[in-house]
Amino acid sequence: MAEAVTISDLGLQGMITLRGDPSALAGVCTGLTGAAFPGMGRIETAGEKAVAWMSPDEVLILLPHADVAAALARIGEVLQGVHHLAVDESDARAIYAVRGAHAREVIAKLAPVDLHPAQFGPGQMRRSRLGQVAAAFWMLNDGEFRVICFRSVADYVHALLNQSAQDGAVGYF
Repeated sequence: MAEAVTISDLGLQGMITLRGDPSALAGVCTGLTGAAFPGMGRIETAGEKAVAWMSPDEVLILLPHADVAAALARIGEVLQGVHHLAVDESDARAIYAVRGAHAREVIAKLAPVDLHPAQFGPGQMRRSRLGQVAAAFWMLNDGEFRVICFRSVADYVHALLNQSAQDGAVGYF
């Protein structure tokens, strides 16, 4: 591979799963992150904070780990009396950065997702799998992805990403 792709564990990341009617969730998500509420298959970012679409009634709020308790309290205040579920998943999940000219191919070799540039670009998010485990990933820019997986399989995912990077580019894209 002409340019190495690096895989980095990003450490503890604040992650809150928020479920409910999207019309009720949008305001609190934007208020906590400063990011727009995402459409289907998208992630919206504002600095180190983000809101990711996970399913028709679920978003993932990403924010600094130290801000999670205050964010959960704020969600409870804003959505008091509104049917919702807010869960701190920070310690249950790991997050990796995949960076380099062939980052797209590293992910494409592992996930059953069409990652052709015409189909998948910056700001797009997918829940899928890497190898045989559940994962979610999104593209920051053409040479950088983020990958989230359950912490219980984090070592496997890290090794899988490293092996895919080490094997080099296929040259498809």
